[in-house]
Amino acid sequence: MEGEQGSRGAEEQGRLGVEIQWDDQGLVPVIVQDARTGQVLMLAYMNREALEKSISTGEAHFWSRSRSELWHKGATSSNTQRIVEIRYDCDGDTLLLRVEPRGPACHTGQQSCFYRCLVKWQGPGTKDQGPGGLTSCPDP
Repeated sequence: MEGEQGSRGAEEQGRLGVEIQWDDQGLVPVIVQDARTGQVLMLAYMNREALEKSISTGEAHFWSRSRSELWHKGATSSNTQRIVEIRYDCDGDTLLLRVEPRGPACHTGQQSCFYRCLVKWQGPGTKDQGPGGLTSCPDP
């Protein structure tokens, strides 16, 4: 199996010009960003098949870890994501999809899956705010 994975990596490097660092489940995290606004829309995972399908169709495909199946983003909602470019980080272990979204990215109907705030910093810290200006987020 290890030799098989090594040959797949070499084959992929030849095809794409880069070797992706897949985790032990054969997945790589993918950050999806609106190419026009720069807003981060979602985080998902791809396996080799999802990456190949995304490249061949020009639309985002991912691997569902909960359902253990390939999924075409927007196949049921029509909220597809047309890929503008695919980038990879310095270690080759994370991908960035810059997309033109056709509707909300989140299954809740929100434009981004990152619509909830955990904490927020607002300038230099004060006694009331705590270190670094840390405050709680306003209620939505």
